[in-house]
Amino acid sequence: MKVNLTRRAVFTGAAAGIGITAFLTGCEGEGRRVLTSSDTHPSDYPTVQAVNEMGRQLAARTDGRISIHVYAGGQLGAERDTLEITTFGGLDMNRVNLAPLTAIEPMTVIPSLPFLFRSTAHMRRALDGEIGQQILDSLRPHGMVGLCFYDSGERSFYNTKRPIGVPADMNGLKIRVQNSDLYVAMVKALGADATPMDMGEVYQALVQGVIDGAENNQPSYYTGRHFEAAPYYSLTRHVMAPEILVMSTARWEKLSPADRTLVQETARQSVPFMRGLWDKRVDEAMTKLAEAGVKINEVGDVSAFSDLMRPVWDRFVTSPAQKRLVSQIEAMADSGAENVTEGMPG
Repeated sequence: MKVNLTRRAVFTGAAAGIGITAFLTGCEGEGRRVLTSSDTHPSDYPTVQAVNEMGRQLAARTDGRISIHVYAGGQLGAERDTLEITTFGGLDMNRVNLAPLTAIEPMTVIPSLPFLFRSTAHMRRALDGEIGQQILDSLRPHGMVGLCFYDSGERSFYNTKRPIGVPADMNGLKIRVQNSDLYVAMVKALGADATPMDMGEVYQALVQGVIDGAENNQPSYYTGRHFEAAPYYSLTRHVMAPEILVMSTARWEKLSPADRTLVQETARQSVPFMRGLWDKRVDEAMTKLAEAGVKINEVGDVSAFSDLMRPVWDRFVTSPAQKRLVSQIEAMADSGAENVTEGMPG
């Protein structure tokens, strides 16, 4: 008899097997637990290092009873696949981008809104507090517990043609974006042509002229070598969407109340650790880009760009709950609160 296995079934079995193996090989005493966690970034990436740090703290505070094993570099598959398995309980934890979450929970759209945050400090202040907690809590009905936000940098535009100083400079440019309706709408609103494309295809597409440019943070622009083909990097800082560390509700509910508190506390404590690594990486990338002769320019009047985003916001921010949080984030910037930097509340 021929048996047809779906991708989900195969992946669920594989993930479950990995979890069991980690548990048996990493635990010698009854009651010990190795939490499995997935990340598509490489092992030296700040988010991976942050979850490793969280694991070290958990192990220290539980005398080795609880620890974390991170499967980095996409070992367990793409984020959309691992996210699904996490909701089923096949993985204990997962560090994911916001993009796959926006399809299932509208509240996660908010941090991705273009030109919502006026600075990294503003973003951190908003997401480290009650606003961020409400977004994390919105994942509960979807089989996940949101633990914390990790920085993913300030995204800006780069291209092969010219510096971008005003929206008119984007007219006619073919700009690569993530496979996201929100990003497509943003680029179209700025007068450019949006081209969804996998990250791994961008360098060749720039070289061959399939696209004129793309948008990303400074480290990704540098490590992907995109600067070699697209030497104009314009600091629009249009999106500062973070990444999220989530835990399977199935695993969370098996923890004791005391252990839940420990997991939440160590997750939050890993945030400033991650940000320190990330900020250093940004500084190093900017130095290397300048040394390589990249033409980096500040955008003088950001409002000329942000004013074009109102129809985009209206399209993606539709519920009263979404609108309330957006208003709170905007008010925080208007009050100057974005200049205050604090860690995640304990």
